[in-house]
Amino acid sequence: MAPIRLGIIGYGIMGERLLRAALNHDPAVIAVAGLWDPSAAAMQRLAADLPQVPRLDSAAAVTAACDCLYIASPPASHLGYARAAIAQGRAVFCEKPLAVDIADAEAFVAETRQAGARGAVNFPFASMQGVAQLVRWMEDGVTGPGGIAAVQRVEIGIAFAQWPRPWQMDAVAWLDARAQGGFAREVGSHFLFLARRLFGALSLQQHSVSYPEAGRSERAISAVLQAGGTPVALQGGVGTTTLPDHNTFTIIGSGGRIRLRDWAVAERQMADGAWQESPDAIPNEKARPLTLRGQLDKVAALTAGRPAPAAMSRDGLALASFAEAAEVQRVAETILAG
Repeated sequence: MAPIRLGIIGYGIMGERLLRAALNHDPAVIAVAGLWDPSAAAMQRLAADLPQVPRLDSAAAVTAACDCLYIASPPASHLGYARAAIAQGRAVFCEKPLAVDIADAEAFVAETRQAGARGAVNFPFASMQGVAQLVRWMEDGVTGPGGIAAVQRVEIGIAFAQWPRPWQMDAVAWLDARAQGGFAREVGSHFLFLARRLFGALSLQQHSVSYPEAGRSERAISAVLQAGGTPVALQGGVGTTTLPDHNTFTIIGSGGRIRLRDWAVAERQMADGAWQESPDAIPNEKARPLTLRGQLDKVAALTAGRPAPAAMSRDGLALASFAEAAEVQRVAETILAG
């Protein structure tokens, strides 16, 4: 079979990461059809960084050249590009959040369902080795020190020394604005997706948000949810850690606790209270290439129309559907509305 031709809109942080992952992928599976960014500076940077990548002159040109369109532009533009691609029979792989307008996102989900469109949203936890380890621990139901047994609740903590994070400062104009930015959308949505996939549909019960700086994005959020009947507590804040980015997703069971720390590291709490990493744990910097490779394998399968894997297995999760992404978005946007 011919490789899947991947078109990319957006050469920011995520666009570049997935582009490099595609270039390093098996060329029999993925081929880069071209990239376009509305920023002349971004296109010049692409020419200098990766001159072998076709630089196309419009979003329409990228869509026409590809089998699957990867959308890595700011959130408010996502659905416009996605609708144009789907109208031309292309598959779509979109960055999160799916959009910032809840009603439009839900209308889009209905449209794509009726059209039988192929598409997914890029929540990398779907292919994260550490998440697969959490699933194995839960399915094994191990007890004793570091065990889990019956799940009782989930606690999510996300913290930042500053927002945006240092590597995102080129996009501060929208990442620190209320309309499209903020850490609840950019980071919190990943953990909401993980809770939703592991435990079930999300239901928001209590929430609060703090906007202490006029015109800028949130600096603190708090929420109490249910995920398929499992209680979930979410806390997030800026200036609450000295680290650029620190997060934990802790699953508390009748037999012990397990967690995902700093995006990638699966850990079990031992009898003395110390956290022990899984034997194959690696930090996110090293895990990211493996995760993106897994995401691209699933994107290629989706585009080719091959049967989707199980939503959750010991080897990882299926890609996030448009419907799941819209559900996560609704929760995030409700929290941000205050």
